[in-house]
Amino acid sequence: MELRGLMAGQAAGLPCAIEVTGLTKSYGTHVALRGVDLKVRPGERVALFGPNGAGKTTIIKIISTIVKPTAGKILVEGFDLKEKAEEARRRIGLVSHSTFLYGHLSIYENLDFYARIYDISDRKSRIGEVVADVEMTQRMHDRVDSLSRGMQQRVSIARAILHKPTLMLLDEPETGLDQRSSSIVWSALSGTDSVKRTMIVITHSLERGLELSDRVIILVRGRIAFDGPTSGLDLDSLRDLYNQHTGARA
Repeated sequence: MELRGLMAGQAAGLPCAIEVTGLTKSYGTHVALRGVDLKVRPGERVALFGPNGAGKTTIIKIISTIVKPTAGKILVEGFDLKEKAEEARRRIGLVSHSTFLYGHLSIYENLDFYARIYDISDRKSRIGEVVADVEMTQRMHDRVDSLSRGMQQRVSIARAILHKPTLMLLDEPETGLDQRSSSIVWSALSGTDSVKRTMIVITHSLERGLELSDRVIILVRGRIAFDGPTSGLDLDSLRDLYNQHTGARA
């Protein structure tokens, strides 16, 4: 299937940014994912839709190595998560419902901690860059727990892009943000790197997902119900597809 935008012009034979085969996850008797197969090419941007409980967040947690699968194989830029999880993590930037920030530390102290983990050589300079990207420079030395939820989310974005990841995993990244802050965040996530980041974003906004992505996936009860390019889709047709596959109004 041909995909528009970022997939155009990519050389044949490039390894997938993400390759998931037979992914299953159970929590006791509850099955969250049921044999999901998924390939995402380098530079591709995928919007992941689905009702609550469809398994969207579980996929993000597994690919980001936070949660282990019950069964299945996951490769991130060719690295098998079972054998090379550390190598995979260095390529991933994660934004989720948790900010992964320490409230009693300042913005700078939090980012310096993560910069040390990722062995960033010029930590001070890089921290300055990402804080400027999310327009939080004036609050650099404020404690995180003194910030609003939206400001904390901005700092979480700075943390996620600090090590210049090639793969972004975003679980409702606009949580707590007003319209202006959302624009700041998406500008930071898009970046200015010569290599375009691969992105999977979970959002409940069909309009936002359609705007941001090259491809949309609808997940229902732990299975992929629809997977296709955004080319040729408008908001009405996407809403119809969503309703058709989920049986609910978007």
